[in-house]
Amino acid sequence: MTTGDFVYDSLRRIVGQDFVSNAPEDLYIYSHDLGAQPPRKVDYVAMPRTVEQVQEIVRLANEARVPITPMGGGLTLSALALPVKGGIILDMKRMDRIIEVNGSSKYAVVEAGVTQGALKSYLEKHHPELQHSTPESPPAATVVGNVLIHGHGHLTPAHGTNSRMINGLEVVLPTGEVCRIGSCAVSPYWFTRECLPDLVGLFVGWYGITGIITKASIQLFPKPKLRDLVLFSTDDPGLLSDVVFDLFQMEIAENFFAITQDKPAWMYGHTYITVTIAGQSRDEFECKKTQLLSMFNGRLDLIDPIPASLRERYLEVPPFAATQADFAKGGGFEYYGCIVPVEKVPEAWNRGLGIARKHDVVFSYGLQALDAGHSVMCGPVYSFNRADERDIEKVRHALEESSRLALDLGGLIWKAGLPGQALMMERMDRNTLALMRKVRKVLDPNGIMNPGNWGD
Repeated sequence: MTTGDFVYDSLRRIVGQDFVSNAPEDLYIYSHDLGAQPPRKVDYVAMPRTVEQVQEIVRLANEARVPITPMGGGLTLSALALPVKGGIILDMKRMDRIIEVNGSSKYAVVEAGVTQGALKSYLEKHHPELQHSTPESPPAATVVGNVLIHGHGHLTPAHGTNSRMINGLEVVLPTGEVCRIGSCAVSPYWFTRECLPDLVGLFVGWYGITGIITKASIQLFPKPKLRDLVLFSTDDPGLLSDVVFDLFQMEIAENFFAITQDKPAWMYGHTYITVTIAGQSRDEFECKKTQLLSMFNGRLDLIDPIPASLRERYLEVPPFAATQADFAKGGGFEYYGCIVPVEKVPEAWNRGLGIARKHDVVFSYGLQALDAGHSVMCGPVYSFNRADERDIEKVRHALEESSRLALDLGGLIWKAGLPGQALMMERMDRNTLALMRKVRKVLDPNGIMNPGNWGD
């Protein structure tokens, strides 16, 4: 029996005939995402249903020396869930149970395949007083996938990236053992990661190379009774650093965006600033709104009334801000995240716009404050025609130049694919890079987990 036959037959035994494939038409679907990175070879797709099945697949991969790449919704757009060296895509969508919602301690325990839409709907039905930080992504994006890539949500400006909201994890290690991280390692409650060595960082931001997350506990937050949008505009992006600083000094905003784009023509050269305010009482809400209007009176232009379609779009959870872009035909887009210190925002904004226009790509350029204004993510959504290789190549060049700009400004690249990882590792402290490699070698001695990422 060949290695290929052995692996396929073993996967079929583990997950069942209906949940494994090596058919070309299935492998093609898993070989690319909507981003600008080239397709990659996939040898097998398997869809486990239980932690035990994940363990068996990991042991098989070690025995056959076959790579594994875990996948949630497959919506990262920068090819993080596409295998660099072939092997098995581990599609986690069947592990879709919402195991627990604790209303008193405000957390949810979910399996790896639970989608943002499923959790949002469940909370609206069973716990309408609670919400989770919901990313601006399709409802099919997974909760676990989002937190593991330091994902953003509609509560990120006030509370930090969604990875900050992890209470605990259940992980299948690259050698097949299962371990629990956080209070769930000691207690029946998945309520915190305090008081213990914080091992969550071994799995967040590593893009699946240190283990496969099968369950996660995330924090939930009170759902406000009142929410509204206030819209400003300015022709001076140099004000953005001060706007972010002042806004979060007062802790007024639930969410905050700044956006500009060249099309439609009425948006060219203007920056639009949206602030979502929320409150549990009318007095709280009105106080925040009064403070907000007073704070920016004379510095920003207030747009009132707000067009109904715009108000609805930005008050939606998640806020579908990216739909403002004049997307090109052809179904492809990739957004680039440049996370920079607040004082670097005007330079990042102006030089980033210059890159988009230089490469003649269709774009929407946005800014979101992170973690109560301690840092800012700014960058474009680039749109392109997937059927036009020249169009894709323009976007690739713009992405590379934008990544270099982020590092030149002292910033970081969010959700960095292989090119971005390589750029960050060029500048990384040598001992830090060596430590990362030691950690990986200890956890994954046979190098089976998503090899090729982070300098493998």
